[in-house]
Amino acid sequence: MSAADSSVNPSANVAPHFNLDTVWAQCCEKLRAELPEQQYNTWIRPLPPADVQRDGDTTVLNVRVPNRFILDWIRTQYSARLEAILASVSDGPVRLDISMAARPAMARPMGQTMMPPNALGMPQGPSGLGTAMPPNALAARVAGAYQQGPVNPLPPSAGPHTVVLADPGIEHPHNVVGLHTGQRRGNGHPQVMGLNPGLTFDNLVPGRANQMARTAALHVAGAPGHMYNPLFIYGGVGLGKTHLMNAVGNALLADKPDARILYLHAEQFISDVVKNYQRKTFDELKAKYHSLDLLLIDDVQFFAGKDRTQEEFFNAFEALLAKKAHIIMTSDTYPKGLANIDERLTSRFDAGLTVAIEPPELEMRVAILIKKADQEGIAMPEDVAFFVAKNVRANVRELEGALRKVLAFAKFSHKEITIALAREALKDLLSIQNRQISVENIQKTVADFYKIKVADMYSKKRPASIARPRQIAMYLAKELTQKSLPEIGELFGGRDHTTVLHAVRKIAGERAKDTELNQQLHVLEQTLKG
Repeated sequence: MSAADSSVNPSANVAPHFNLDTVWAQCCEKLRAELPEQQYNTWIRPLPPADVQRDGDTTVLNVRVPNRFILDWIRTQYSARLEAILASVSDGPVRLDISMAARPAMARPMGQTMMPPNALGMPQGPSGLGTAMPPNALAARVAGAYQQGPVNPLPPSAGPHTVVLADPGIEHPHNVVGLHTGQRRGNGHPQVMGLNPGLTFDNLVPGRANQMARTAALHVAGAPGHMYNPLFIYGGVGLGKTHLMNAVGNALLADKPDARILYLHAEQFISDVVKNYQRKTFDELKAKYHSLDLLLIDDVQFFAGKDRTQEEFFNAFEALLAKKAHIIMTSDTYPKGLANIDERLTSRFDAGLTVAIEPPELEMRVAILIKKADQEGIAMPEDVAFFVAKNVRANVRELEGALRKVLAFAKFSHKEITIALAREALKDLLSIQNRQISVENIQKTVADFYKIKVADMYSKKRPASIARPRQIAMYLAKELTQKSLPEIGELFGGRDHTTVLHAVRKIAGERAKDTELNQQLHVLEQTLKG
């Protein structure tokens, strides 16, 4: 432990049991007794020994952490308790100073800044994100982050701060552009498919729908190349997959300005393969993609049926993993559900961590609306947010579009934001929904989806293959139409309203726990809303 020399400590007022050299150990022991073992081993045990000093009568505990993610987490979750424990073992005033350790003179290699494996204290093992890294190994990696030099130095032409941009118009052998800090991407040039600096973890609204994916993304941002590599995020359109990927890239870039990062859509990779195939310049393709530190690629389902593209992506994939670069991919379905993609690719997609982003629940949609409005400098009344959230369920993108309509309508009409105003601003959207979604349409859509007959919706048949889709149709009828429970029951073969209520409660409860069911319901809702 690094601590002040006890020979020069002002010990006149120090209690007999108080010793600067053991303060940190005492704090850790008390935290160990209070915290779950998983949390302690993840966050406290790997920390470098604190430096304890005396500033007059005040005991100062200096805790240095390896990166800003650990810094934020320790400050928000444990600083108050640490300070209280410090006060209990000290003999007078105390001060806790938690900050990042100084960076070494040489740039660290990718992946050397370590983030604990369980960033949000979530359960590990089969029900969590993976097996916890042994604390000693974690501590060793944290300590090693400040001792090793760069293993993959940047090419001389790249400049001191380099970000790779997927812009086919850039005529450079490696398609690499050297940008100084503050010019991470083609700011002001939306055609440049680089990082979007506006998509960060700070403005991503967390919730149950994105909890697993967000946690995994935080891990990757704090420890690229180590855990969950590759990270495969899947889900429907407009749910925040692209936001998460950009958040990782921006966080890593803030922590390591020399990182070589590429964000692009799968179609851009296909275009690059075609271009280099025509020019017979595959060495340039390899130089561009194989030298990255972080590859972020959207919608890999577009690789379907394109054999040469899949071969080149497989080569890039293997090269990046071999050098401990990180890969994050998104898709509209899970790896094994991808059609017309080589099995050796899908097996590798599934080899790291696969997480789903689900449609946001009502409370999360409300939080998104309030936060987005706040970013525009406008206070969104909670009752209005609930009204909009209840009527716009498909995805975050549509939710933001509805919010823009409401805010614009309020601005142009010089009126306060109320439910009446929101109803007026969204009348076209609401009328389309009410016109298109009927119980009969729901019954037909659900029957087609689960491959049963529409007549089974009204029949008295009760095998699970029929009863289950019928309950789902009842649930959707309650959620997407204005029909009452008795009216819905009548349209399902004259069933009692208590039967409908049972179905609605059962499916709603299972949806909250069953990711697969939630995905199916999301697909059905999007289909019904056109």
